[in-house]
Amino acid sequence: MLLFDMISPVYGLFFQSQENYYKEVLQKVSKEIEFTEGLTILDIGCGTGALCKAFYDSEMNPTGVDPSKGMLSQAKKKLKDLPIELIHIEPEEKLPFSDKSFDIVIASYVAHGIQRDERMKLYMEMKRLAKRFVIIHDYNENRAVLTTIIEWLENGDYFNFIKVAQDEMKEIFANVSKIDVGPRAAWYICRCPKE
Repeated sequence: MLLFDMISPVYGLFFQSQENYYKEVLQKVSKEIEFTEGLTILDIGCGTGALCKAFYDSEMNPTGVDPSKGMLSQAKKKLKDLPIELIHIEPEEKLPFSDKSFDIVIASYVAHGIQRDERMKLYMEMKRLAKRFVIIHDYNENRAVLTTIIEWLENGDYFNFIKVAQDEMKEIFANVSKIDVGPRAAWYICRCPKE
């Protein structure tokens, strides 16, 4: 998390453009998912809080969690006057919420940066917490040179992830659909059946 703590001020500079991007994405996927007032949302890896803000502005109730104290510090500055709960978490630990606590659990640009075994744990934890949908907002298979270089430097699992994302999720979720929300980004929508 040290890397993200160090670069969090840079991410903070792009808060407004990220928020605008997320608002556009919410519009694009609104035919697939009905975003109604009052939905509870858990944003895992919330970063600077831009996605939380987009959900909040759409009259939903987001909660953000992140393992980076630097990112959370940025989020607290950007969201300081809003009733959005932001919680520091430890990687690999069970999140401090009971089963089926949220209507939607989302992780934006998190999955590609961790190894397969960690992703599978992430998906299982998201499934535990979600009543309706688990959403993985991440890269699709269309690579860009700059992204390739950055992801190589970050040493995540980007190159593997973009090849196997949907198939991997189907190991955990019975119903997975994909919507491209940009030239190189997708929403992988995993439906959680009522139990």
